[in-house]
Amino acid sequence: MISRASFVGWYRHRLVGVAVILLATSAGAVVLTNRSDPAAKPADLQTQIVARMRTTLEQADPEQHNHAGHGAQQAATGTEKPPVICGVHVYGYEPAEVTVLADVRTVYGFHLCGVAEQKRPWDVAVKLAGPVIMDMSTQPPGIQVVEATADVRFVDRLREMFPDKYEELALKEALTASEMADQRRRYDAAAGL
Repeated sequence: MISRASFVGWYRHRLVGVAVILLATSAGAVVLTNRSDPAAKPADLQTQIVARMRTTLEQADPEQHNHAGHGAQQAATGTEKPPVICGVHVYGYEPAEVTVLADVRTVYGFHLCGVAEQKRPWDVAVKLAGPVIMDMSTQPPGIQVVEATADVRFVDRLREMFPDKYEELALKEALTASEMADQRRRYDAAAGL
């Protein structure tokens, strides 16, 4: 008959063995997944681009952003300018083959920003939204938003500004559900809600 201590030791040894096998299998699957798409960009680059776009838009002066209402102030309180909270979605960047942020020159995407005045709910906040192009070769990055003029319709202006491969995305896609949820969470925190 096996003693209880021997059985517990044997059982622990088996559990550790199973854990090692599962860990090795998971690591192998990750390596194979990454190797299966040689054109895949490092996930970290996309995250870095999103962070740079968001920071740039949230810190931009009204003149840089080209949207009316970007400089909205707290109403009649004399307090400092409320923060702008942005969500961004990247359609793509040029040159497309780069793998580090320093080599990215132009980013094409969408932005949705809200001016987070204290206790002002999202539904009534001043908002800025639309397709955006960022020139990452300047410091700070240059911002171009697509806006209609008296002579040029929005769709025509977008087609002038965006490369063909991003035009349809810019006409259809905005923020994903998870991007929107993250932005709303950040907005509510900044607005003290």
